[in-house]
Amino acid sequence: MEANRLKHLYVEELKDLYSAESQMVKALPKMAKAATSEELRAGFQEHLKQTRGHVARLEEIFKTLEESPKGKKCKGMEGLIKEGGEMIAEDLTPEELDAGLISAAQRVEHYEIAGYGCVSTYAKLLGEDAAESLLRQTLEEEKETDEKLTDLASGINLEAATSEEAVDSKNGRRTSKAARA
Repeated sequence: MEANRLKHLYVEELKDLYSAESQMVKALPKMAKAATSEELRAGFQEHLKQTRGHVARLEEIFKTLEESPKGKKCKGMEGLIKEGGEMIAEDLTPEELDAGLISAAQRVEHYEIAGYGCVSTYAKLLGEDAAESLLRQTLEEEKETDEKLTDLASGINLEAATSEEAVDSKNGRRTSKAARA
């Protein structure tokens, strides 16, 4: 592949990631609000701060490339966020909701890990050393977030697996035994 074609692909993939991260800046507060686990809520809030940093890094790379980050909508992220939103709207017990939010968040992280892995490789091949360093930093943060979600899931998934469901007689909503205690 010619270097100029790789550079074109690199810029297009960076735009896709910029759109994805920008969408996550809007979605993470909704995920944090929906989470019933304090630890999960705090994790989403922490990742929101991190995601804003990812956007800033991408903007720095675009400035160096003298390119605009705008113009491309990441449809993959749009779909992942839509699925997460649908889960929030479902009538789930608190434990089920938190387990589902972790699942949705991990799909997002895996999508981002794949994207950052590719663009950091392109940056290396194109001799974009400063960009490669920034992209690898973001890639490592995405991997760390995925690991934190996996750690949280071990407890939350167990709670969801062992919770017993009932319908609250006051409002007709589903609750778990743990939520009623």
